[in-house]
Parts: sequence; C-alpha cells; structure tokens
Amino acid sequence: MSIHVIAIVALVLIFVVGTSRPINLGALALIATFLIGTLVAGESVGELLDGFPPELFVLLVGVTYLFGLAATNGTIEWLIDRATGLLGDRPAVVPWMIFVFSAVPTTAGALGPAGVAMLAPLCLRLGARYNIDRRMTALMVMHGSCAGNFSPLNGLAVIVRQALSANGLEVSASVLFFGSFAYNLGLAVAIYLMFGGIKLIRGERDADGGAVTGGAAGAVTDAPTGGSGGSGGSVAAGAEGGTTMVRSRVAVEAPPRVPLRFDQVITLLVIVAVAVGALVFNLEIGFLALAAAALLHAVFPARFAEADKKIVWSVVLLICGVVTFVGAMQRYGTVDIVGVGIAGLGAPLLTAFLLCLVAAFTSAFASSAGLLGVLIPLAVPFVVQGQIGAAAMIIALCISATVVDSTPFSSVGALTLANAPEEERRRLFRTMLAWGIGMAATAPIITWVIFILPSAL
Repeated sequence: MSIHVIAIVALVLIFVVGTSRPINLGALALIATFLIGTLVAGESVGELLDGFPPELFVLLVGVTYLFGLAATNGTIEWLIDRATGLLGDRPAVVPWMIFVFSAVPTTAGALGPAGVAMLAPLCLRLGARYNIDRRMTALMVMHGSCAGNFSPLNGLAVIVRQALSANGLEVSASVLFFGSFAYNLGLAVAIYLMFGGIKLIRGERDADGGAVTGGAAGAVTDAPTGGSGGSGGSVAAGAEGGTTMVRSRVAVEAPPRVPLRFDQVITLLVIVAVAVGALVFNLEIGFLALAAAALLHAVFPARFAEADKKIVWSVVLLICGVVTFVGAMQRYGTVDIVGVGIAGLGAPLLTAFLLCLVAAFTSAFASSAGLLGVLIPLAVPFVVQGQIGAAAMIIALCISATVVDSTPFSSVGALTLANAPEEERRRLFRTMLAWGIGMAATAPIITWVIFILPSAL
C-alpha cells in the first residue's frame, strides 16, 4: 500500500474518531504524523515536524493572550457597550455590519488572519449582546474577511497575478475581486437566512408595530404561557389549546457611559498599535500581539490576574496538529500527484472542475496562498488552449481555494473559534467543520456552473 493511500486513510480516521469521541483532533493528527513519518516514510522526529506551523502557533497564542487581557480588565466590554449605543434598536442589521467590518481590512490589503485577529473578539461579543446566533456571527466574520481576499491591494491577488504573469497570462484585477466578493456576499445571504435572520427582522417589525414590549433593543424571544395573558409582553393571536405565546424583547440598551480607567486606555492604545503595525506596516501580528500582551501583563499585573489562562491551548493543539499532518502529506507529494494526474486528463471541463475540487478540499487544511501558487501553473496548459476562459478558470479556482477558510483548521477559522466562549466552542467547531466541508463540496460545482461552463460554450 502506497504512503499516499495510508495518509488519506489516516486523515479520514482522525476526523471520524475526533468528531465521535471527546479526543482532541490535533493530538490524533500528531500521533498519526509520528507513526506514518517514522514507520512508513522513515523520517526522523525533526523531519516529521517540518510541517508544524510556528507562525500559526505564535499567532493563536499571541492574539488570544492579548484579547484575553482586554476581556479581563473590561476593555472589550467597554467597546461593545459603545457599539451597542451606536447600533441601537436594530439587531437585524448587526450581522451585516459584522460582514462589512470584516471585509474592510482584507479589501484594504491585510491578509485574512490579521483582520480577523482584530475583529473576531469584538464581533462575537457584539453578536452575543444582541442575542444573535453565535454560528451566524462567526460565519459572517469569516466570509466577510474572505470577501476582500482578492482586492487589488491584497497579497493573495498579488500572488495570483504573479503566477499568471510567469505563465504569460493576465486576468483583470477588478473581475477577480468582484467575482470573489459577490460569491461571499451570496453566502452571507444564505447564512443570514439559515441562522435566524428572518426572526431578527420579524422581531424589529413587531417592536416597531407595538406588538412587542420590553427593552429598547434586543432579540425577540417566544415563551409559552398558560392563561389569558402574561406580564411584560403581548399575547399572540391564534394560540391553540389555551396556550399563548408571549413575545418579549431582551433589552440591549447601552449602559451609562463609564469613563475608561488608565489601564483600559493603555490597553486600547496597545491594540490599536498592534493593528496598525500588522495592517499598515505588514509586521508579524502574532509576535506583535504576544509582545504587547506580555508588556501589559507586566505593567498592570493586578488588573490582569490569571489572564494568561485565556490562551486557548485546546484550539492551538487542534489546529497545529492537523496542519502538521497535512504538511506531511504535502511533503510526501500526495497533493502534487493528485494535481498532476488531474491536469493530464485531457478533458478541459472535467480537469477544471477537479482542480477546483482539489483546491477546495486541500485548502481547507493548508495555506490558500501556497496552494494557489501550485495549482494555477497546473491550470495554465489547458487554459492556454482557449477552450476555457482564463478569467473564468482563475476566479473559480480562487473562490474554491478561499471560501473554505471557514473551516476551523484555517488561520481565519482558528482565530474565530478561539474567541468563542469555551462552553460553545465544541458546538461551533462542529458547525464550522460541517459548513467548511459544505463549501469544499459546493464551491467547485457552483463556480464551475457560473464561471467555467459559460466560458467554454
């Protein structure tokens, strides 16, 4: 049995065992990396750890440490209170604000992890304040970030243009950007409808029409009650069996403005400095956040007691373990063998679809940027033949390789998962995993139908 088959079977077993039993997937992945690397590939321990992602490790530790400090001393809550005061009585608008806010950094040129590292903690807390489904908030953050991935200012777009230029091809930067943005916007609509957006809209309409009583802003909740009425709410008409529904609104009015303490002011300034350093000067955000967190903790030890315990080590183990195993698969050449075999089929439409499929499923566990640099040259030979439009192929490939960043194994997904409350993390992980697999399965099909097929007719 070849090492490629063994690695793929092991990957499947890791996910089956890790999702059906309370065992960290990362631990299973590291064990599999060790067993296959030493027993099958004949690697030393140093060699089999070549796939360990040190940048991702530092990023997760540094960012969760910094925002753990900000949560401990109340800085995050202060920011959410201010955002609540600005948004007021419009919970149905909040998910769209989160989507737009998340798209701004990547559209302006930041890579996805940098933007999400800054915004995920705030957006998840803001969604919780309005009683919005945590799954909706998390997916809006991730796909908002993906929407700006191929802005002409973004590093991913630069990588794509360089790969095309090296092979004598060119694709309009605006076409690539708007194609990706439109696809993610469509996904945002689907997320909004699937995870409670209609209820948020109905809640606002009921409140505006006087059908709901309670606080000035918040999510609408339904609670059954017996008798002819209930306190604090209005009775819905048409209740059956003597049971009525009381529709009440959870208040989310901003509390009285409390002046920031000195340590909170410094915390805000430090977070802004980290954001500017990462987004403007392209400095490594993981090390910036780690240094900033250590500095804050040293200067204000009393305000940040035990804040270092907010580093989400379980997520760090999960992500780094799986990425290490996938790195081993790439080192063994499994991805390259599949890609070269597909590119040599000689059927352009089928080849285009299969390349998008490989891009989607591989990128769910690996670097989108690195994968695009490998797959675009593989797509060039049959694109040059003219049977499939170059722009259509590249857009489909780029979308397929990036919308799967919503999996918990990408940097963007890992940062989002790490900022969820611990009690909800496993449920959110399952949702993100299922959604990410759904993206990997559907993106190649949809982009093939929308972009590739029309270009070949």
